[in-house]
Amino acid sequence: MTKQLEAIYQGGVLRPLQPLPLSEDQKVLVTIATLPATNEEDFLDVEYMKACAKEADPSVTLESVRQILAKIPSSLADDIIAEREERF
Repeated sequence: MTKQLEAIYQGGVLRPLQPLPLSEDQKVLVTIATLPATNEEDFLDVEYMKACAKEADPSVTLESVRQILAKIPSSLADDIIAEREERF
């Protein structure tokens, strides 16, 4: 079987970007062809990310957000669903 796929190299390991139809410990032959570098502007809304960074408050910690969210009496998903139902 010959299959062409994209992978990413992280931490010294090639990681396929999609599942492979291989059995555990199956040996394969790997041929490497590098792809052209992608510019993050090709897939990210860089302007939006910059706007978010300007509004970010570094004094807000993850723990403080968790404490605030824990005070919500029902699930956040239920609140969102109810709010949507009210609008339509």
